[in-house]
Amino acid sequence: MKLQPSLTCVIALHLGASIAVTAPPQEPVEIGHAPQFFIDDHIVDNRWSFKMKTEEVVRAFHVPKKHAGNPLIVGGCGYASVVRDADTGTFKLWYQTHVRGTEDDDKSAYGIAYAESKDGLAWTRPELGLYEWKGTKANNIVWRGSADFRASGQQILELPESARRGFRYVMAYHTSGGKRGENGIHVVGSQDGIHWDKTSDTQVLDISSDTVNSVIFDPVRGEYAMFCRAKDRYLAGQEGILNTGESRRISRVAGKDLWTKWEVSPQSVLIPDELDLERGFNRFYGMPARYHAGITFGFVWSFKLNSDIWTELAWSRDGVTFERLPARPHLIDLGPADSWDDGMVFGSPDWIEIGDEWWLYYAGWDGPHGIPERDGSIGLAKLRKEGFVSLHGPKGGGVVCTRQIRWPGGDLIVNADAHTGEMKVRVSDEKRKPIAGFDYDDMPGFNGDSVAHEVKWNGKSLGELKGKIIRLELQLRDADLFTFRAANRPASSRK
Repeated sequence: MKLQPSLTCVIALHLGASIAVTAPPQEPVEIGHAPQFFIDDHIVDNRWSFKMKTEEVVRAFHVPKKHAGNPLIVGGCGYASVVRDADTGTFKLWYQTHVRGTEDDDKSAYGIAYAESKDGLAWTRPELGLYEWKGTKANNIVWRGSADFRASGQQILELPESARRGFRYVMAYHTSGGKRGENGIHVVGSQDGIHWDKTSDTQVLDISSDTVNSVIFDPVRGEYAMFCRAKDRYLAGQEGILNTGESRRISRVAGKDLWTKWEVSPQSVLIPDELDLERGFNRFYGMPARYHAGITFGFVWSFKLNSDIWTELAWSRDGVTFERLPARPHLIDLGPADSWDDGMVFGSPDWIEIGDEWWLYYAGWDGPHGIPERDGSIGLAKLRKEGFVSLHGPKGGGVVCTRQIRWPGGDLIVNADAHTGEMKVRVSDEKRKPIAGFDYDDMPGFNGDSVAHEVKWNGKSLGELKGKIIRLELQLRDADLFTFRAANRPASSRK
């Protein structure tokens, strides 16, 4: 999808809090064949209800449902990063594990461990015999860092083939306590995800950031962006640095080459605000991210110093300026008291698409951050495909009118839930004049629930308007609209 350059503005919101909002795209918008999300009003020109004094078309947040069989991997688990092998269908999961230091020796040991599953639910931790851990090699540890000392905060990276250096898997991780020039954030490659090539290990950034340091490839900017919790100018104990006592904000740093050290300084892009403070969660523990359909999705780990952590959602259209929903809903919340995930939950944006669902794995802890008597396990939460946020039409009905779009060809595919109501679509021109044959009366109402409903107007396909500048006017009566897209295939023939 071709994205237009964007500027940034700020709007005031509730008790002086502010959120940054990217400027609207250049019209007509070239949407390509990527799904168009309604997580914000990027593609929306207007939305209104038919009962304007009492109802409105509003954004609705949808919480992933935790799997009834959680936890799936019990004990000894930290952050989770998951992929599914395209050839075999095998689920592969890497998680941080560690051994706490004692009163006599306060140094903790950290390593990256591996598990796999045929169905994403029943997991095995294979005995690999690669590293000494807790006095034995009978374990599933696959990486201890370039100096075999510490590896933590891992993420398996989604990269273009040209950046892989021939490796099937590339992992970013954090290490510390080694020799000068070895600390900081590294990348390393592997062919099987188990045996990692130590000769490929490269220091990307020489800073301390003991969390998941998420790296994405931004195809619009043509660079690799890392989201970290930078301590380079706030970490107490470094020579010549004033002690602030805190560094829990989200920073961004970028480079053109993933396998070369970046000689740049991170810049803050997300800092807790008044809305966070109202809830007592006025720190961030980290923000793993994923680039998808032109959007950088961030899973923000909101932190109540020094106890609970839960996962919230952030997103960015330009990879720099992030937005969050004003109500700050919890994407993955803490479990009930005395449950396995009642203290901290670290959600991963490495969702796996299974049928009509996105499977989100997360690390849950049975105690808060500030106590040592806690343990971590891995759980699963399931979300409708593309289902973070919808535009909800009220019972009395309402309309979502898009900006001017240059239709790229193909059928109109809509992700919508109208099983208790109805959805209809009109196609109009730049001035909102209905296009003959594509009005509401030409379309049978949709009363179902589908992540990929193909819209037709008396058998006519929107593919007939390839290259035309149009608007979509989606009428919603007690219905939710999640995304729409142009099918990436020739429009089907007229029935």
